[in-house]
Amino acid sequence: MKLLEDLINEEDSKLSHYAVFNKETLERIYLEEPHSYRLPLHRDRDRILHSWAFKRLEYKTQVFINSEGDNFRTRLTHSLEVAGISRTICYSLGLNPHLGEVIALAHDLGHTPFGHAGQDILHELMKPYGGFEHNKQSLRVVQKLESRYPEFSGLNLTRVTLVGIMKHGGDYEESELKILRNEIGPSMEAILTDAADEIAYIHHDIEDGLERNLININDIYKNELWKEIFLDVEQQNPNTSMTLKQRKTIRLMMNKVITDFIENSHQNIKKYHISNKQDFRNLWKQGKKILENSLEISQQLKELKSFLYENLYQHPKILEKSKYGQKIIEFLFNYLIKNPSKIPESYTAKHSDPFPRLVADYISGMTDRYAELKAKEFGFL
Repeated sequence: MKLLEDLINEEDSKLSHYAVFNKETLERIYLEEPHSYRLPLHRDRDRILHSWAFKRLEYKTQVFINSEGDNFRTRLTHSLEVAGISRTICYSLGLNPHLGEVIALAHDLGHTPFGHAGQDILHELMKPYGGFEHNKQSLRVVQKLESRYPEFSGLNLTRVTLVGIMKHGGDYEESELKILRNEIGPSMEAILTDAADEIAYIHHDIEDGLERNLININDIYKNELWKEIFLDVEQQNPNTSMTLKQRKTIRLMMNKVITDFIENSHQNIKKYHISNKQDFRNLWKQGKKILENSLEISQQLKELKSFLYENLYQHPKILEKSKYGQKIIEFLFNYLIKNPSKIPESYTAKHSDPFPRLVADYISGMTDRYAELKAKEFGFL
């Protein structure tokens, strides 16, 4: 039977010198006894999975609202896909896969209902009070808003995880955690999880857009990455349905992009002679991008992002749903500001921030359907 020390030593023996070691993950904001048989990052992962905020992601919009079909991505399935990509890259580069997974699972916990449109309108409404940004909100969720333990607020995740959740360059409020983040810089696991997020949403938004018939196959055919792989799939599977050809193309695209990211990043690590975490941090401070795709693939991904913006995110049917969601959030915000008694006492009792921030916390934690339900209850037409 392996006790914690043995487990940590075994796991750390698999990591490169520039990885975040599990022996560095023992410290939490509030003192807790380590578990005898579980890594601290395993406990972080499970605390996130058991949280209310994570479960609610199932009913929060990625691109298509939940009522449009059961087969489209939600914030929950997106987070799971990002975690899978992050683990793969970490394993391949000798980085800590447990940390990459935890950061990925937590990265959207603070997202609003109705996707980015919901975040945009809540930010506008909160501008007089400091604005709203879902990455910052994810940190608030795990530090303050989740309530599962009588001993402390939040989930009491490890300091390493909390710093990993914080976007580097983001304007976080002054805290001991922000000082720590500025001192140690980003981990390689945190940086690559951002890339995993982008890889995941580009490919699954294309797939969902095609299956919803909002993306024209002839338009995406102009992208070299798609064209090259789709032609090969067609040649090898001439009698297969168009839907299966599209799905296989997307799967092969993702594999090519992730493989390219791993191989190009590995080459950069060798090129810059990175042998420890400080080497990486020094290069990061100089603006050097170590963990990234090759120039060719990066350009193709950039073109795909532009394609999605023009052909999917700006599609009239998507914009119609987005505007409807924004109207709901705007109505809820203005109504609750004027009617504070409508916020559950169980929620307000644990909240010490200014009231507009409480309202933003309450709304951002709602699912799409709950936000619509409450708005109609309060008189939204």
